[in-house]
Amino acid sequence: MATDLAAAFSQAASLVNNPANLVRVVLSGRRRNMQVAAVRIDIRPVLIKETLLLQVASNDGRQTTTKNLTIAELNILELLESGYANILVEHTTGSLSIRITKKGEALIHEDKTPRDQNLEHDRAKERLLDPSDPYLIEVGISDPKGVVKPTRADKYRQVEEFLRLLVPTLNSAISAGHIAQPTAQAPLTIADLGCGNAYLTFATHQYLTSIGIPVSVVGIDIRPESLERNSEIAAKLGISKSITFRAEAIDQTSVTPAEVVIALHACDTATDDAIAWGVNNGAKLMLIAPCCQHDLQTQMNTSPEPWSLLTKHGLVKERLGDLLTDALRAQILKMAGYRSEIIEFIGGEHTPRNIMIRAVKTGAKPDVNDVKQYEELIKSWSLKPALADRITIQ
Repeated sequence: MATDLAAAFSQAASLVNNPANLVRVVLSGRRRNMQVAAVRIDIRPVLIKETLLLQVASNDGRQTTTKNLTIAELNILELLESGYANILVEHTTGSLSIRITKKGEALIHEDKTPRDQNLEHDRAKERLLDPSDPYLIEVGISDPKGVVKPTRADKYRQVEEFLRLLVPTLNSAISAGHIAQPTAQAPLTIADLGCGNAYLTFATHQYLTSIGIPVSVVGIDIRPESLERNSEIAAKLGISKSITFRAEAIDQTSVTPAEVVIALHACDTATDDAIAWGVNNGAKLMLIAPCCQHDLQTQMNTSPEPWSLLTKHGLVKERLGDLLTDALRAQILKMAGYRSEIIEFIGGEHTPRNIMIRAVKTGAKPDVNDVKQYEELIKSWSLKPALADRITIQ
């Protein structure tokens, strides 16, 4: 039922301020025309040295920061009012769920199902993918006994961290109305461009399905052997109706538009092909991890001063070329109506290719300064980004 916003916040705050009965709090989504400090905040009571504290875990879409605070140190009412669209408070005798509509109304749902409280401070990090999942065994990440192979541990972590980015970003886009709520009749459409051995394709399908999000996934890779291998795995898993594969070049694929586009380590301008396909086909959300950015590096023949101080060193020039490439990609996406950002999606100890471009289509028009900065940068370096020739900006 709809209720007064201030009354809803007060009711939630009173439950949180009673940590003896609190189980957990989850803040997610973003209210219309408001900004939030983190993509998601989780709060739960913990017992540390016989003192009851509140453990606050804030995820900014890249990493999670955890603090243990007293009730006095946490201004819960201020946090509730800071712009989150979805508020869940679970306590030992039930739960309170608040969803704030675009009109600023609070829709409240309560239940009386008892819940258990866990005050342990150090809990093992929850795994999104069970190592014994048949998918992980079939793609070769886990052995037949369901144990992650030592040689595939980094790949397993990459996939897990990707999902930790995808899910809150997806939920936020759905809450903001950028993506329609998926249903069995209209599942979330996802395209993995340059899927290779489909580690990410299958992981995305399996995990989103497991948390109740209906999906229709397609993996694209130019190699026929990838099509054959991945299709066989899908058949073994019995999921061929909701996950398919095609042997096609990204820029020539016959796949119909998808709401979500993902690409993990598409090499060089294949990344531009993936982004361009997403933009030109109206993708609502893109998560792109670039790789091997050679295109602009070959164009960096004349450096504007005083940048020659950097480009005279081959290694530094290469890294600078990587940064310029991805910064320009993010700016082009912004000019195409996306809220774009560049984040680190996994630690550098697991892969040197640890940058991700995250973009959500909002339809917002770029301001004059956005276009001016882009044009000045490419002019000063005499650059022609491959992406600029591949997309159509409305």
